[in-house]
Amino acid sequence: MPDTPLALGIDCGTSGLRGVVVDTGGSVVAEAHRPFPAGTDDPALWAAAMDEVVAELARARRIAAVAVDGTSGTLLLTDDRGRPCGEALLYNDSRAAHLAGPIATLAPPESAAHGVASPAARLLLLQERHPEARFALHQADWLAARLTGRLGLSDDNNALKLGWDPVARIWPGWLDEFGIDRRLLPQVVEPGTPLGPAIHGPLQGAMVVAGTTDGCASFLATGASRPGDGVTALGTTLTIKLLTDRPIFAPDYGIYSHKLLGHWLAGGASNSGGGALMRFFKTDEIEALTPELSPDEPLDLGWHPLPATGERFPVADPALTFEPPDIPGDRARFLQALLEGIARIEALAYARLHELGAPELRTVRTVGGGARNPAWTSIRARHLGVPMPPATSTDAAYGTALLAQQGI
Repeated sequence: MPDTPLALGIDCGTSGLRGVVVDTGGSVVAEAHRPFPAGTDDPALWAAAMDEVVAELARARRIAAVAVDGTSGTLLLTDDRGRPCGEALLYNDSRAAHLAGPIATLAPPESAAHGVASPAARLLLLQERHPEARFALHQADWLAARLTGRLGLSDDNNALKLGWDPVARIWPGWLDEFGIDRRLLPQVVEPGTPLGPAIHGPLQGAMVVAGTTDGCASFLATGASRPGDGVTALGTTLTIKLLTDRPIFAPDYGIYSHKLLGHWLAGGASNSGGGALMRFFKTDEIEALTPELSPDEPLDLGWHPLPATGERFPVADPALTFEPPDIPGDRARFLQALLEGIARIEALAYARLHELGAPELRTVRTVGGGARNPAWTSIRARHLGVPMPPATSTDAAYGTALLAQQGI
């Protein structure tokens, strides 16, 4: 029997690079990781980490396809041979925050290019600093180009925050008014599009597939794959993502959509979540009180827990506050009321996406620390009213390996 074709997913994160090899059934065959200093802006360190991971994973096996994901919005300029013109500006770099105002006047409200860390604003700074530059590339774009030798290519998801219009599939005219040198902008293809074979090194001959952002890769990793499949991240904030058959853009709620394997991935984030819990409880107390909770005996106080003033989704109200009117004297009941309130917000968030045109919720998978709390899971199941299968994986590199399978 011939060997099963293998796919490699590479995830370049904020403090290291990870590779995962999967077979056609989605089983993990091998994995490797190389750290680099947290927050590094030196592309040479990303490249060295990728070379080491690839060498380890391809040493004893033949990889048929590979894809790369990177941090959303991390940007660099290169010359016509792909050599970086300087350091990259990372996804959270806000040194171009003073340009957020001009972008707000030029870009449509639904554009993902708004904000103090806008990649479009950072590109304007970079092109002024490096007039000799030929290509503007995202982290994942540049790493993939090192494999194929093809420069000037990006994907819908990495390009989104740079101003790309994924519906019209164009670089819009407001970028010219803003002062962006259009010659630097990459050609954009859909994630999963074959880019060409790797031309050197241990991956030579493997099909390199257009990648995505780390967030989209993490969604794919969970196993969510059909419209109506949702993924909730229970972290400091409450992040909701839902696969839909049409794009959803609602700037009032901070909702925009990524193109993903023939569908759209709509998402938004509430200010509620773990931060609201930490306002009243420490982690060890939550763990100690969890066995005392009674998910089958709901309190139904209708709370909207928040860590501070302001909410964005599913309610858009910058003045919204949360001061519990009647705090239960029993700490376990107080904790349960907060958990029920956050579960209520989660259900309202999915309902809001449906109201805006998304399909009805089918399933919800969960990632983040809160996924390990069984009582909270029971409370959420009552509010959501849909199956809650476990996430297949939470590893972005695994999701990117599934994307790479499109090239086999």
